[in-house]
Amino acid sequence: MTATADAEAAANELTPLADYLGSVLRRLRALPPLDLDLTQAHGNVLAEDVVAPHAFPAFDQAAVDGYAARWEDISGGGRGPSYVPAPSGTPGGRTIRLNVVGDLGAASWRPVRLTPGSCFSVAAGAPLPVAADVVVPVEWTDQGMAAVEIFRTPKRGYGVRRAGEELPVGTLLARAGTYVSPALVAVFAATGIGHVVVRPSPRVVIVATGDELVDVGRGSQPGQVVDANSHALTAAAAEVGALAYRVGICDDDPEGLRGLLEDQTLRADLIITTGGTGTGPGDMVRRILSRREGGRAGPVTFTDVALYPGTALGFGTVGAEEVPVVCLPGDPGAALIGFEVLARPAIQLLAGAEPVFRPSVRAHLLETVSSPTGLREFRPAHVAERRGGGYTVQPLSGGPFTLSGLAEANGLLVLGERVTTAAAGSTVDVLLLDRRR
Repeated sequence: MTATADAEAAANELTPLADYLGSVLRRLRALPPLDLDLTQAHGNVLAEDVVAPHAFPAFDQAAVDGYAARWEDISGGGRGPSYVPAPSGTPGGRTIRLNVVGDLGAASWRPVRLTPGSCFSVAAGAPLPVAADVVVPVEWTDQGMAAVEIFRTPKRGYGVRRAGEELPVGTLLARAGTYVSPALVAVFAATGIGHVVVRPSPRVVIVATGDELVDVGRGSQPGQVVDANSHALTAAAAEVGALAYRVGICDDDPEGLRGLLEDQTLRADLIITTGGTGTGPGDMVRRILSRREGGRAGPVTFTDVALYPGTALGFGTVGAEEVPVVCLPGDPGAALIGFEVLARPAIQLLAGAEPVFRPSVRAHLLETVSSPTGLREFRPAHVAERRGGGYTVQPLSGGPFTLSGLAEANGLLVLGERVTTAAAGSTVDVLLLDRRR
C-alpha cells in the first residue's frame, strides 16, 4: 500500500466536518429570553419582533434652523408678503419680507398658528406652527428678528418633517434574531420603547489544561509552555459578544479537573477547554471526560474530525445542569481554528444569533497551495476586493499553525476534503474574519 493510499484510508475513518458540526449544533438551544432595559440590551440579540408603539417623528417639526412659513406666502401666490429690492447679486432681483411673530425652540409646546404674511423663527426639532409647510434656512435670509427678508425661495415642504414620516405607528422595527446595535437602540428609544426582550449574552468559561503550562510574562523553555490559549480564546469569546471568563491553568489531575469543571457549571452557559484532546499518554482531558462510568458513556464524546489543523475535538455536557463543553486542541493555531469552526457557532446559537457562521465569499486564488488529503483545511489568508467587483485571496506564509499568520489574516481560506492542490487563478471559498482595522 502506498503512502498516498494509507493517507486516504486514514482520512476515510474521520468524521466529515459538516456532519460533526450538524450533530453538535442540533444539541444546543438558544438561552431563555430576558426583558432588559434598552441600554443593557445593546450587544444582545432580540428574542422577539419589535413594533413601533409611537410614530417617529412624533409631531410635525422643523428639520433645520430657519423660519417656518406658508409656502404660498414666499412663492408669490399669497396676499400677505411684501416685496423689496434684493441686495446686489441676489437671484431673481427681489426679496420677500415676512413679519416674525415669535420664536419656537425644541422645548416649545403651546400650539401656534401662522397668519398670512407672517412666520416664526424656529430651531431644528421645534414643533411647526399650524399651516406652516416650509422652513426657510437662516442662510437664505437676512436673519431678521422683527421682520425677515428672504433672498431665496425653497420648494414646498423643504425643512419640514411630518409626524410619522419616517416610522409610522405599527412599523416593524426589527425581527427576532437581530443584533441590537447602537443605531437600533436609537430607533427603539425614539419610538417610545424602554425595554426589549433579548437573548442574554452567553457566559463562557475558558480553561487551559496541561502540566507543562505556565502563565504569561515569561518565555517558554524545555518542559514549560506559556499559556497563550486561554488568553486568546477568552478574547475570541468576548469578540463574539459572550461574557468571557478566563479560569486559567488546570494541571493534568483527574480529580482537580473534574472539580474545576463542576464548580464552573454554576456560572457558565458554555465551557471551553484547550489541550489534552488527543490519544497520547499525556492527554488527560480526553481520558477523564470520555471515561465510561456505570456502563454509561462519558459526558463528553471525542471525535476525530476531517479538519486541519486539529482533528481531535470534544463535545458534551458536564455537571447536574448539563452545561455544554467544547474541548479544543492544545496547539495555539489549532485551538484558534477549532474555536472558529466549533466554539464560535455554538456561542452564536446560544445567543440566538442568525446566521451562526461567519460570512464567506468566493475569491480568486493568487498562489498555488497544497492541502492534506481528506481534510478540510482552514488557512490564514488576506482577502482584498478587486476593481470591478469580486475578491482575491493571498494565502499567508507558514500555513494554518502559525500564530503570526492568524494575527495578520482577515480571512480563512477553506480547502475541501477532496482538494489536494488549488492552483493559482482558481476560485476558492474564504471565511471573512472581523478585523477592526
